[in-house]
Amino acid sequence: MSKHRIYTTSVASVYPHYVTKAEKKGRTKTEVDEIIRWLTGYNQEKLEEQLNNETDFETFFMEAPNRPFTGNDHGQDLVGSALKRLKKRP
Repeated sequence: MSKHRIYTTSVASVYPHYVTKAEKKGRTKTEVDEIIRWLTGYNQEKLEEQLNNETDFETFFMEAPNRPFTGNDHGQDLVGSALKRLKKRP
């Protein structure tokens, strides 16, 4: 079974869309970064480094200090499920 394309997509290519969506809802880029840092455990410098390196989603989460979607055999399923839920949100 091949991986879903989100795993090979760079976080940097999607990040501006997160910021745009947040801003449309009255939120800020700073708040987007805060949530990503909370979820992953990256500090701001490491987050920016990952974005500048155009790290793919799989590597981004696997290298994250908190590794939010690991700890069970269904880590990839959890990532996919979370991404689907985020896409459905208004």
